[in-house]
Amino acid sequence: MRYFIALEIPEQSRQQLEMVQQKLRSIIPQARLTDNDKLHLTIAFIGEQPEFLKDELIKTLKITTREIPPFVITPAYIDGFPKLHSAHTLWIGVKGDIDKLMVIREKIKDGLESLGLDTDERRYTPHIAIAKINGDFKLEPEQEKKLQELMSDHFAPIYINSIKLFESVPEEGFHHHNTLAKIPLTGGVSERQV
Repeated sequence: MRYFIALEIPEQSRQQLEMVQQKLRSIIPQARLTDNDKLHLTIAFIGEQPEFLKDELIKTLKITTREIPPFVITPAYIDGFPKLHSAHTLWIGVKGDIDKLMVIREKIKDGLESLGLDTDERRYTPHIAIAKINGDFKLEPEQEKKLQELMSDHFAPIYINSIKLFESVPEEGFHHHNTLAKIPLTGGVSERQV
């Protein structure tokens, strides 16, 4: 199974991000938009692992997130990988309770390492991937200006109250995501009390 851990974006927030995606397409017509129902904020990509590891991953997520309370992030800016001016992936960066996001990321990394799994050592940048671009893309100054204007709108905060373990399944050149587990963020309060 191909596993990853992410924060799911609630429906209301996905609708707002979809408007950004549609405007993005008019600015960069060759951009292939991420399916709106697949928008998420990745915490850790685990990759191909045996199916039996699923239960251990769920247990690790429950342990590593048990003291993390729900928190809020807000879409803030557009950037790209490897960089905006020659991006193959366009994404929206977030602001808000980034400290909680970083704590979750580090605790989960520690938990994955305790299971003997490799973790990504690159600097973590919280983001929501919204589009991919094939070929040799070069962002023109006018396009960059329009992207900045696009993010000048005020965005509703995204309320994060759970973390999910997903399976990514290849299907005709694309992937669909199956939710394997949803772990509520309760901040030390038992799940029965929430």
